[in-house]
Amino acid sequence: MENASNSKDHTTLVTAIKGADLVKTLSGKGPYTVFAPTNAAFAKLPDGTVESLLKSENEYKLSKILTYHVVAGSLKKKDLKNGQTLKTVQGETLKISVKNGNTYVNDSLITIPDVVSSNGITQVINTVLSPSS
Repeated sequence: MENASNSKDHTTLVTAIKGADLVKTLSGKGPYTVFAPTNAAFAKLPDGTVESLLKSENEYKLSKILTYHVVAGSLKKKDLKNGQTLKTVQGETLKISVKNGNTYVNDSLITIPDVVSSNGITQVINTVLSPSS
């Protein structure tokens, strides 16, 4: 939370974390690795999606989406290997792929790697990840 709160590129993510009532959880001891979508990543979603998810009746759905972006442990980019799967806090898995020196989480490119915080690592990504359920 501390890194996202200080980033002008993550205001939508911070609003979503607050809307899903996850501030305390993500500010906890950790360690966590957070795959953090930028404002531009949220802007790629269909019109009205973010606004709909921020409604109080959709808090559970928003929480599932956001916790799909979090894995236990402190993983730097060098720790992410082609073909690796990571279990998310939400319960599903993410797949890592490395192509032409770029690292992807599912189909989302890590654009800024290894942002260190007091309770883990943030990997900035360019697309919002969607759980299957």
